[in-house]
Amino acid sequence: MKKYNYQTSIAPTWCPGCGNFGVLASLKNALQQLNFKPYEVVIVTDVGCAGNMADFISTFTFHALHGRALPPAVGVKLANHKLPVIAVIGDGACYGEGLQHFINLMRGNHDITVLVHDNYLYSLTTGQYSPTTPKGTITKSTPEGSIEEPLNPLALALANNTTFAARGYALDISGLTSLIVKAVGHQGFSFVDILQPCVTFNKNQTVDNWYKDKIYPLPKTFKDKTKAFKEALRQDKLATGIFWQEKKPSYHTQVSVLEKRTAVSKKIDEVDISRLLEEFI
Repeated sequence: MKKYNYQTSIAPTWCPGCGNFGVLASLKNALQQLNFKPYEVVIVTDVGCAGNMADFISTFTFHALHGRALPPAVGVKLANHKLPVIAVIGDGACYGEGLQHFINLMRGNHDITVLVHDNYLYSLTTGQYSPTTPKGTITKSTPEGSIEEPLNPLALALANNTTFAARGYALDISGLTSLIVKAVGHQGFSFVDILQPCVTFNKNQTVDNWYKDKIYPLPKTFKDKTKAFKEALRQDKLATGIFWQEKKPSYHTQVSVLEKRTAVSKKIDEVDISRLLEEFI
């Protein structure tokens, strides 16, 4: 089995010690284990520190607008459903600007993998609060402490009928690699919330005084969604692993025109839209 390193000539520009390095290493390891050639996979990235990964990984990559990585990822999948598609996005973009995309595409069980870099802040813009920032946290945009309750991504996903929900930790490269491999292999919407330390701007959730005390591995995937939901609601401890996985038909398998071939394989000169234009002529 040939190994590909997916390396570009551009060196990462993240802060030293950033959790993004662990996510990038895990994603590359997962692609190696899946034995994808660089041109056999599409990665859609968002804007922000996570989005900069577009420059650092050698696959087909699309750099989307802020909060809008998921729609083009689904567009790629519907155009060529034989391609594995991975969306890389931050917590602010996915759970803030892009929350409606996240919810709706999950409902449709679109066959894409969504990797969310969750560092509890908007860090590229120097540390404003995000949808996952704990209530009361003082940031540049909340000098008196954030007022809103934080969004719970896993609980939301479970309540919204996702078919694959997991949580990983950026510094656990082996564990995160395994989660990504399983997420990409899942047929349907695969969601991995990745706890990611921000060493520069997030001094509340640090490796030594927060992550080490809170993180522990799930012994196995839940078979009872009620138990999975209960675990997702915990705040004193944060489990990593697959919370829920089930088999359901993915979106593209239920579209009749995609049953026999991909949309991209259909020649454009075979398409006749004259009937659709009749009322306007």
